[in-house]
Amino acid sequence: MANALDFGVQSYCFREFKDNAEVAKKVRDIGLDKIELCRIHADFHDLADWKKVLETYKNEGVDVISLGVEAFHGLENERDLFECVAAAGASHISGTFRVDTYLKAIPWVRKLSREYGVKVGIHNHGGYDFAGNPEVLKHLMGLGGPEIGLCIDTAWAMQIGPRPGNPVQWAKEFAGQITGVHYKDFVFDKHGQWEDTVVGQGSLDLKAFIAALEAGGFDGMAVIEYEADPENPVPALKACVDAMRAMTT
Repeated sequence: MANALDFGVQSYCFREFKDNAEVAKKVRDIGLDKIELCRIHADFHDLADWKKVLETYKNEGVDVISLGVEAFHGLENERDLFECVAAAGASHISGTFRVDTYLKAIPWVRKLSREYGVKVGIHNHGGYDFAGNPEVLKHLMGLGGPEIGLCIDTAWAMQIGPRPGNPVQWAKEFAGQITGVHYKDFVFDKHGQWEDTVVGQGSLDLKAFIAALEAGGFDGMAVIEYEADPENPVPALKACVDAMRAMTT
């Protein structure tokens, strides 16, 4: 299977469901066996409880492949996140940095990344986010690479506008630095407001994006993410899985 099409799901899609056993079953219901866990479903500062969470997913045949998105500030307790990833047998954290602490945080995260053999992918979160601008991302990765790379969220990339935020161009421009992908899609109205839709059915050129990832040798973590319908996300997520798998034909 192509690396770009070896994907799981972000647990934020199931944010209305707090029981991890139920979430794990829903992951299987949509036809997947991998998940990136966010803090809604786990306490990353309680390793004993984290191991119980991992066992819950293991019992359902679901692998935890990443955690996040977590903001780093250069604090000692951020080591806990790397301990959690190591316990999961994973090697990726989706993270972000803040304008007032990144100069302290990046060297610390880079040190932890080297120590644990874990990549940190900076998750871009739109135009209102410090790390949502490609020029800022280049600066941050320049300070923290190669341990710190980019986790492209396709929908939030598009939210900053079609010229600076084209995910296909990002896949080409940042080739070799992309540690993760959140496959997500938006439709936009005339006022620039966005709404989640099934991946590939909105503004994202899914086929071209996957092709660009593969051409650039992408070998990182990938998940689908659909944030609408939080009380009943399974039907749309199944459609996302089908849309992704159709890319192989």
